[in-house]
Amino acid sequence: MRKELQVAALENGTAIDHIPPQALFKVVSLLQLQQLNNRITIGNNLRSSKIGKKGIIKVADKFFKEDEINRIALIAPNVTLNIIKDFEVIEKKKVTLPDEIIGIVKCNNPKCISNNEPMKTRFHIVDKEKVELQCHYCEIKIKKEDIILK
Repeated sequence: MRKELQVAALENGTAIDHIPPQALFKVVSLLQLQQLNNRITIGNNLRSSKIGKKGIIKVADKFFKEDEINRIALIAPNVTLNIIKDFEVIEKKKVTLPDEIIGIVKCNNPKCISNNEPMKTRFHIVDKEKVELQCHYCEIKIKKEDIILK
């Protein structure tokens, strides 16, 4: 059986793998990839032995900061991050939710101070498995499916 690359090889950069297909473009938006001038390859609905179908994003010459990557865990908690140098994967990381998320999720409570004052939102992660957040200011709890990204 001949193996073919489904997406072009990357010399140096980051490959974000095993993204659920329905979350792929949310990941693009969350990482603000549309603002980069780097070469970016995006593949979606590719075959995956692990999850059936997957999305993958490869960003040339870009190595993300921990807090940038941890944002992905909000919408795609089982993503694998591959750090690539000279066409070799030198590091594989599982994305994990941080204990706190600042400035990227909107509070669902219209009366919350974060929706009425010019300030960053702040959420504590109360359940990393189910992805449940709690607003630092009004203490409302938000489930994964109700998360609204700013």
